Amino acid sequence: MEHKERIAQAGEWVAQARRVCVLTGAGVSAESGIPTFRDDESGYWSQFKPEEMASEAGYRRDPAHVWRWYQHRRERLAQVQPNAGHRALAQWAAMHPRRMTLVTQNVDGLHQRAGSQGVLCLHGELMKNRWLNRRCAECDLERTSAGEPPFCPACGNMLRPAVVWFGEMLPAGIWAEAEEAASHCDLMLVVGTSGAVYPAAGLAQLAHRTGARVVVVNPHASELDSVADCLIPQASAIALPQLLQL
Repeated sequence: MEHKERIAQAGEWVAQARRVCVLTGAGVSAESGIPTFRDDESGYWSQFKPEEMASEAGYRRDPAHVWRWYQHRRERLAQVQPNAGHRALAQWAAMHPRRMTLVTQNVDGLHQRAGSQGVLCLHGELMKNRWLNRRCAECDLERTSAGEPPFCPACGNMLRPAVVWFGEMLPAGIWAEAEEAASHCDLMLVVGTSGAVYPAAGLAQLAHRTGARVVVVNPHASELDSVADCLIPQASAIALPQLLQL
């Protein structure tokens, strides 16, 4: 089946679906020029293992160094824009209220910047901070003392990026909403993810088990291809505007 026929078929399924669940991964943002977590090879920072820069132990060992790395990532993120794939999802959801649940493994916030509302960010949000330790009565994210990282002037509690680090659990409430959406959708769109990261990849399998059609949009083979009812081997910035008929 040719690309156009696959997109047309999947587009019909989208139009028929009462509830659509979308799972996106790094491939969606790579099309905006953001390297995947392990592929950021920009100079000095390429010397360090991601696991060392994204764990509580690594942060406590050298908080200033790790904080600077996250600031570097934030600066790079500020230079890119959402692409046509991000915008297509946001526009479709706005045109069809309460029919789409968007779940992402990405921490870059590009879905939100494109206009998507209520995005379920499984791995947190890079542009936000939270406290490293249990907060005291004076801990206020809007009133911190300057430093690398900034800290609470009352107790010294340090800020940390509001992302999920290696060894940490996904946010329980967000994960519960994602499971609910996957288990009750009529159609699951899996976009730009290798399907190798769990538990996120399990959402597509859950949708498949509960009777939903699964459409995988990815120019590369993924570990979720086996549960797909339709494979669209194209970049999401090309396929999604056509698939969602925008």
